Amino acid sequence: MIFVRQDGANFKPAKPIHNTAASRAHMNRVKQLPCVVCGKTGPSDAHHVISGRFGQRKSCDFETIPLCKRHHQHGPDAIHENKTAWEEANGPDWGFLPVVRAMLDPNNEIDF
Repeated sequence: MIFVRQDGANFKPAKPIHNTAASRAHMNRVKQLPCVVCGKTGPSDAHHVISGRFGQRKSCDFETIPLCKRHHQHGPDAIHENKTAWEEANGPDWGFLPVVRAMLDPNNEIDF
């Protein structure tokens, strides 16, 4: 898939990072955080952000947010049950990425 930048140049987006030692370690840290929607203590699911995405390619393992089962997969409040309703209630899931970064690195010392 080829994309066009605002300046008109073509580019191919970088391939998402999956299943490396660093990405697995990052996802394990995310899973220990509370749910970013309701604050339920971990362990949480590491949800790969999907808002605004098209196609089936999963986002990078570093683009994950902690969600409890209720907000991730099971029930009417789950993003994978009703993405539109979830986004109306909570905003796009990628909007939580800066929150997760601050939770993981409050002193801004890690280069993600």
